[in-house]
Amino acid sequence: MDELKAFATEMGEKPFRGKQLFVWINRGAGSFQEMTDLPKSFREKLEETAYIGLPQLLDMQVDKADGTRKFLWGFPGPDGEPDEEATVESVFMKYKYGNSLCVSSQIGCRMGCGFCASALGGFVRNLTSGEMLGQVLAAERETKQTINHIVVMGMGEPFDNYDALSGFLKLLHDPAGKNMSYRNMTVSTSGLVPGIRKFAADFPQAGLAISLHRLTDEGRSAIMPVNRRYPLTELLGAAREYTQATGRRITFEYALIRGENDSDQDVQLMIQKLRGMLCHVNLIPLNDVKETGFKGSGRARANQIAEELNRSGISATVRRELGSDIDGACGQLRLHSKK
Repeated sequence: MDELKAFATEMGEKPFRGKQLFVWINRGAGSFQEMTDLPKSFREKLEETAYIGLPQLLDMQVDKADGTRKFLWGFPGPDGEPDEEATVESVFMKYKYGNSLCVSSQIGCRMGCGFCASALGGFVRNLTSGEMLGQVLAAERETKQTINHIVVMGMGEPFDNYDALSGFLKLLHDPAGKNMSYRNMTVSTSGLVPGIRKFAADFPQAGLAISLHRLTDEGRSAIMPVNRRYPLTELLGAAREYTQATGRRITFEYALIRGENDSDQDVQLMIQKLRGMLCHVNLIPLNDVKETGFKGSGRARANQIAEELNRSGISATVRRELGSDIDGACGQLRLHSKK
């Protein structure tokens, strides 16, 4: 809002016009002419010097069973024209506690995780704070429903785009915007330790999820190159620091890959490494992605592992199966649209 107040002042208007702009944009206004409480002369100046617009809906898949919707959005390139590479996904999910949107933070990803469809197209660029917010506003426009929970678990590594991520969370929290509690926001990282520490200081009320997936350095480095820079000892140490600093339980995402990380020995190692930590393990039956060559372990095995972890005192659940008849893995819709 402060930026828009300064922008209004530069255009010869009172600062409160910037607040009005902010409110209209957060309502999802598609043009300046919709902003009927702004003077006509100001709207004309805005038309000449600025533009607003939500991302373009390129494709959408709807799960008929549970209402999950997967969106493919398009953003303009530097020249303002559509850019076929500038596409991201977000996923709308309905829960008992409200509506949640899984938001992307980058176009593509440079983390290179071996089981992930998001990285297959390579890294294109970071999203701006506004482009992240645009996914929320556009999803509300398409669903005609209010979104009251956000998970930044879509395409990209959020902490690799920290400044824009921070701006996005603050936009969501602004009372004149979505007025969303930080407690209704969760950010997922592949394990960028400096980002975890900064996030704990900047957003102690928000939730943190860490993509774990393996509990040995050799195994994790083989499927998650980020582990070579921030190995497990350092990562789990930062996770403990986070829980101590914020008092919040951390979530470990664990995608079950058949024959890779779902053996009894893997489960015992998880218990050994995580016991005593304020944490929850979210077991994910991996969605098959032909291009990665990995297969999921299946829900039956996931349920067995969850029972074993809970018996050992580590809170664990199997991720609820949403969107089972649409492209389940993040990045698949974007990947298939290019074929």
